[in-house]
Amino acid sequence: MNRRTTALSAAVALAAALALTGCSSEDGGPELKVSGAFMPQPVMDMAGGFLTITNSGDTADKLTSVTSGISDDVQIHETKNQKMQRVDSFDIPANGELKLERGGSHIMFMGLKKQPKQGEKVAIELHFEKAGPIKVELPVEAPNHNPKQH
Repeated sequence: MNRRTTALSAAVALAAALALTGCSSEDGGPELKVSGAFMPQPVMDMAGGFLTITNSGDTADKLTSVTSGISDDVQIHETKNQKMQRVDSFDIPANGELKLERGGSHIMFMGLKKQPKQGEKVAIELHFEKAGPIKVELPVEAPNHNPKQH
């Protein structure tokens, strides 16, 4: 019985040590915050989404996908040579940011299930390679809204 108790104590101690190690490794992970989110009021059955993801952590991450109840086909796009193209992910550097903005990289909502109107909000969920998902509400702005001009 003594051996069993000693073995059990050792197993518990090992599990506790591993749990603490897991916690400390997460401390240096990505620390993501979203700001400046908006969607211009769509004029067709698709819409763009724009926001900034700031990573104040010491570890880089990637935005791998976006989901929303407003569309079953939400894509992430980059604009190169004035052409939009779908990408699998966007890098979010450690102590840096990812800007999704008009004329550049952005979220694309294809085949909208409903047309959101200015003043409403569209719920989305951002998915990352390392960090947990982040839920964001995109305020619907005027079709020509561009925060750079304000």
